Amino acid sequence: METIYRSGRSGGKTDRHSGMPGTLDGSMSKRIHNPIVSVIVPTYNRAIELQRCLESLVSQTMQDFEVVVCDDGSTDNTSEVIKDYASVLDITYDYAENFGGPARPRNRGIRLARAAYIAFLDSDDWWAPEKLERSVCSLKAGADVVYHDLWNVVGSDQKQFKRRIASGEPVSPMFESLLCSANSIPNSSIVVRVSSLQRIGEICEETELIAVEDFDMLLRLSKVTEKFVKIPECLGYYWNGGANISGASSEQIRRTEAVYRRHMGHLDESNRKRAEALLAYRIGRIAQLHGDWNVAVPNLLSAIRGHLDVSYKMKALWLLSVHRLLAAM
Repeated sequence: METIYRSGRSGGKTDRHSGMPGTLDGSMSKRIHNPIVSVIVPTYNRAIELQRCLESLVSQTMQDFEVVVCDDGSTDNTSEVIKDYASVLDITYDYAENFGGPARPRNRGIRLARAAYIAFLDSDDWWAPEKLERSVCSLKAGADVVYHDLWNVVGSDQKQFKRRIASGEPVSPMFESLLCSANSIPNSSIVVRVSSLQRIGEICEETELIAVEDFDMLLRLSKVTEKFVKIPECLGYYWNGGANISGASSEQIRRTEAVYRRHMGHLDESNRKRAEALLAYRIGRIAQLHGDWNVAVPNLLSAIRGHLDVSYKMKALWLLSVHRLLAAM
């Protein structure tokens, strides 16, 4: 069962299932009649983090956008947080029973979106004030997919910027760049044309791709357009202090293998070998972060012996040297 509330000037609240949205409480709710961007925010029991996320939207230098918060069955006070922002944001609140991952909530948000551009923002992440303005400029100049780096934020005070989550420059063919050269594009940086999303269909909701469905989406987009543009500035923040779905685990290894299996068949033999080596590196890195050196070491060695790009061979060698030092202690 799905329940949708939308900010609007009519006031009152209507609970409608599988129909037109009702309105959030508040006679002074904000409404943008022709939004340029629809910001899709999936969430689950993150009421506190969601406030920070929404505050960053209030502060945007470009205000012609709507927000679609898709709640995956929260049991906290998320709905109350949404009501607090109905007067300052054009916000739609879509609540449904828990699915267990962000794919279905994102798809619900895309279906509710009214704008020509879709921006993805996880509820525990947030943006710099100029993020939407800069992204729309690139889209109006001809891009189909726009992205940028994010700051990786750690620490209980949420103010320690550990490093950039760095994405690579777009290199054609983009499909090979994503799959063979580890051009990792953070989901909360992506803004994409709705027309491009329509060409690939819905975000994959299969459970084996939970936490990597955004990578699968990018790979599918790269098959229908080469118009990817990277904004050089770091325009967002990735909160690394909560229970992120994408955290290192044996399950994450299986999911990474699954998304590679789906797409490697579209590569020629040479690039398939590069992708296989990069996959081995990714598995080794995930296992190392999880403290499982029994899985990490053979995969890192396999990556080094394979057709891995030089920069990643150096990273793999460094990780193996760390393992040797730890083993000698």
